[in-house]
Amino acid sequence: MEVDSRDVEQRAYTGLLPEWSEVESLVEAAHRRYEADASGVVADYIPVLAQANPDWFAVSVVETNGEAHCAGDADVEFSIQSISKAFVYALVCEAYGHDVVADRIGVNNTGLPFNSVIAIELNDGHPMNPMVNAGAIATTALIPGLTPDEQWEHIASGLSAFAGRPLQVDETVYRSEAETNHRNRAIARLLESYGRIALDPLEVVDVYTRQCSLRVTAKDLAVMGATLADGGVNPVTGERVVSAGVCRDTLAILAANGAYERSGEWLFEIGLPGKSGVAGGLITVAPGKAGIGTFSPPLDVAGNSVRGQRATAYLSRVLGLNIFASHAHTLAARGRGQA
Repeated sequence: MEVDSRDVEQRAYTGLLPEWSEVESLVEAAHRRYEADASGVVADYIPVLAQANPDWFAVSVVETNGEAHCAGDADVEFSIQSISKAFVYALVCEAYGHDVVADRIGVNNTGLPFNSVIAIELNDGHPMNPMVNAGAIATTALIPGLTPDEQWEHIASGLSAFAGRPLQVDETVYRSEAETNHRNRAIARLLESYGRIALDPLEVVDVYTRQCSLRVTAKDLAVMGATLADGGVNPVTGERVVSAGVCRDTLAILAANGAYERSGEWLFEIGLPGKSGVAGGLITVAPGKAGIGTFSPPLDVAGNSVRGQRATAYLSRVLGLNIFASHAHTLAARGRGQA
């Protein structure tokens, strides 16, 4: 994972963000700092994604009080792709609870690529975690609903509640993915053979493909992240979407698995739960503080937005978001309470 945080002073993690004007200035600085970075390649394994403008770049931070800071192309819509996995997982956790979902889906990193079939076979058909495709498909299969249409309505309304506005399917992206998702169909069939999916596996894959095709903006992602950061309450609408316990579980999963086999590097560099999407979206959550949404289509070899990672790493440092960062107490503070 290539991020650039050189020459950036690390703030210690605290319970507070800087003042509004400073956050605004630093979001704009993050955009300026990496706007000219031309690294990475736009994804083309889903044909329609190859048409994205590589110059698109947006950075957005939404605080848990609802205040928003945006720079660049923050209103350009793109498909949410794998970022949807985190929020569908949260909806399933809300429906079934901590223990059931942990047992059925799992929480551990596979150490293999997101679309690995080998990982399923090596683990006796267990999908391992909801951020890889096998786990995400198994998670979608658990969404409440008697029919695929009812399940889809539950997903669409749930993710819209996270975003604070109605989200729509990009039909062009959906059709392009539906014509090329042979591997996901094979994964679903394999899960069925192990008894991990009780529904028609191809119908499950169709619902999963639709959820990945929902249109969002960088600001939407920041609002969705801020909802997880604020214990499940959307800071813009005031609506409770999921419980605080579900947010805790979702963020733990993201920290361990959100960047697939690169999750350790992500935590090392950025120190926050996060999730990327192949269309160039990237969401990061600072618990109790804010959600960060970025958008830039060029990706690194692991499928993560290059500009997005670098802008997020910068903001993590200058805003004091890294949950592992601290400074030593002063001698006076250490001596408090001693006789």
